[in-house]
Amino acid sequence: MSDAQQTIEISLQQTADYEFRVRFDDTAIPDLITDETAPLGHDAGPNPSRLLAAGVANCLAASLLFALRKYKNAPGTLGAHAKATLTRNEHSRWRVTHIAVDLQLADAAATLEHLDRVLAQFEDFCIVTESVRQGIAVDVAVRDGTGQLLAKPAAA
Repeated sequence: MSDAQQTIEISLQQTADYEFRVRFDDTAIPDLITDETAPLGHDAGPNPSRLLAAGVANCLAASLLFALRKYKNAPGTLGAHAKATLTRNEHSRWRVTHIAVDLQLADAAATLEHLDRVLAQFEDFCIVTESVRQGIAVDVAVRDGTGQLLAKPAAA
């Protein structure tokens, strides 16, 4: 396979009602159980909307870590909180219309090298967020270890 394209394959198998076993094909990753929330499902695992929010938040956190390390930083443990907003469309169907991600650094901003460059480029490294942004608004905020807001969501 060329460097210009990669594929990821997963398989799903229904196990009960709205519960599915997700297999990450050609990997050693353990299977994941997903389920819809009540009243349809039984909350046996995350539903697809939660997985989407988790994917965006995780990708952003990993991209921030990558960018920090690129400039020879050794940051403390990162954290992230994501909030997905679901809104009914004109046909009364739920849609994810917005995802807000708050990234938390363990370190004070003053202790990190080239933080301005890190903040200017880390989102561009995030495969999931940049893909999702083509159809869903995604805002990102970054806070340092003292709680100081370093990067805030762009005005909608």
